[in-house]
Amino acid sequence: MAFTVTGFLSRLPLSMYGVSTVIMIATLRDSYLLAGTVAAVDMAATVVLVPRISRLIDRYGQARVAVPAVVISSIGSVALVLCAHHDAPDWTLFATSILSTAPNTGGMVRARWAHIYRDDKQSLHTANSFEQVLDEVCFIVGPILAVALCTGLSPTAGVLVAAALTLVGTGLFAAQRGTEPPLETPDEGTVVSPWRNKGLQVIISTFLFTGTIFGSLEVVTVAYTEHLGHESAAGVVLALQSVGSAIAGLLFGLVTLRGETSRHFLLGLAGMAVCMLPLVLAEGMLSLVGLMFVAGMASSPTMIISMSLLQEIVPAGQINEGMAMTTTALLGGIALGSASGGWTIDRFGPEAGYWLPGTAAGLALVVALAGFPRLRSAVSRPESVAQPS
Repeated sequence: MAFTVTGFLSRLPLSMYGVSTVIMIATLRDSYLLAGTVAAVDMAATVVLVPRISRLIDRYGQARVAVPAVVISSIGSVALVLCAHHDAPDWTLFATSILSTAPNTGGMVRARWAHIYRDDKQSLHTANSFEQVLDEVCFIVGPILAVALCTGLSPTAGVLVAAALTLVGTGLFAAQRGTEPPLETPDEGTVVSPWRNKGLQVIISTFLFTGTIFGSLEVVTVAYTEHLGHESAAGVVLALQSVGSAIAGLLFGLVTLRGETSRHFLLGLAGMAVCMLPLVLAEGMLSLVGLMFVAGMASSPTMIISMSLLQEIVPAGQINEGMAMTTTALLGGIALGSASGGWTIDRFGPEAGYWLPGTAAGLALVVALAGFPRLRSAVSRPESVAQPS
């Protein structure tokens, strides 16, 4: 499907913006504190704004909302570069970074697959698996490309290329109207907000801890490889986690799932905990390389099942907003993981940091177990309309 190619093009920059922004501001303003704070504000803006943009997409359609949203986002990115380059006041960096928030193309792509295969669960599973693998490829290629642009061409090149890819990719994606899902128009007064969907609440809670896994893993790995005297290897080690995840996603897409998706969800989270816990046994680079590859093996399958479960419990007319909510929960967890990882490293040393991903995975499983009855209920009775009290 052509919309998958253009969707990949438009979401590749998601893994480029953060590192590009940090390198650009740290280089031009000579302040990692300012660079990190701007990146944090940008992530906070994403958490707040993306679900609202996605709600508009559900109401008015992908093309009608995504095109003006991505134009505004691109203007914000260019303005951020100009402000950083021309030594504008610091507050302008925060304002323009907020303005650069882009729509969630990954959610729109999956919404199209959900509509195309609405009556074919196995084909939808395969499509979700393929999209998750593309997400992993984004997070393997994106940071490498961003660093190469910022260090090889110009400190501003990473942000500018990311903005161009977002604009072109989203524009080409929106132009493919033939696969755009039709609008769902439920009666006014009967729609329940996704925030009140009890099954979705459970998924969001688990995604918060799942994000904590990834955020802590990144910070701890950087600190641990530096402690070993191999700081330049941090990117490669982290990429191995994504490689393991991508391979697992490809293989998982070939599996025919039987039984309840909610049970598969629990098994996926349990698998993540099992794969993450051995990281505490890392002793040197050789063992870390193997353990990081294993740590990624359950990530893609769990995310694939999560998307399938979300598509079962969220009404079609709210699918973009629901996916955006899980994405922002994941981003919030990444921020939490980064902060907790830094605190743990400063207090207990890099070796202790690898307890965090395993602990977060365990907590995600506990939350899912506690919310399992709500998940099953939401699957059997999607909360698309207000229920009588």
